[in-house]
Amino acid sequence: MNTTILRLSAQALLGRRRGVVLVLIPAVLVVLAVVVSILTDDEIGYESVANLGFTLALPLVALLAATAVLGPEVDDGSIVYLLSKPVSRHVIARSKYAVAWAATMVLGALPLLVVGLVLDASEPRQALAWGLGAAVAGTAYTALFLGLAAVTRHAVVIGLLFVLIWEGVLGTAFAGVRWAAIGGWGREVAGEISPLVPVVGTGLTYAVVAAAFVSVGSLWFTGDRLRSFTLRGDE
Repeated sequence: MNTTILRLSAQALLGRRRGVVLVLIPAVLVVLAVVVSILTDDEIGYESVANLGFTLALPLVALLAATAVLGPEVDDGSIVYLLSKPVSRHVIARSKYAVAWAATMVLGALPLLVVGLVLDASEPRQALAWGLGAAVAGTAYTALFLGLAAVTRHAVVIGLLFVLIWEGVLGTAFAGVRWAAIGGWGREVAGEISPLVPVVGTGLTYAVVAAAFVSVGSLWFTGDRLRSFTLRGDE
């Protein structure tokens, strides 16, 4: 890790309008949970809000956080100055990932724990399950989107399509997609903690290994991409 890159990345994340959106997403989710808890005590309401947070709010937070710490530097060309410093490209990648990951945990995974407690305070184990499952999925989402930001300037658009189509529509309509859906891996972890959380059936071992593989692989790819970036000078 590089403390200077950590600091600059945190400033880039919180100092832009994207940072405001990052805060609004979990805030809206929590407010929605409060409204649902007041209007109904039905389990359907719990599942609907939790699913919304898990399948939409969490990956959106990870996408915005990952692209915020790297995307703007690629867009305006200032990444060249960073890469000209005598710092390992993989250290740069890990430092930026650490900032984006922390934002995803605080603004993506933690709110799901809060939402669970708001909707049903009598089942803290279920709320904890959603939170920990979101932490696993958020870890993989953040690494994947960071790698995407290192490849293209259109990472936000491509990431949105991935979340809405692959993780959302296709992941729901086709059973086979669940094996390659990050959200499904998080659900498997959550389901192991609480039987009240619906799982997709890939198994806990596969889910953990797959999430770790995507996280480590994407992070390594980001560092490698940054190294080739400075050699090619094509962005």
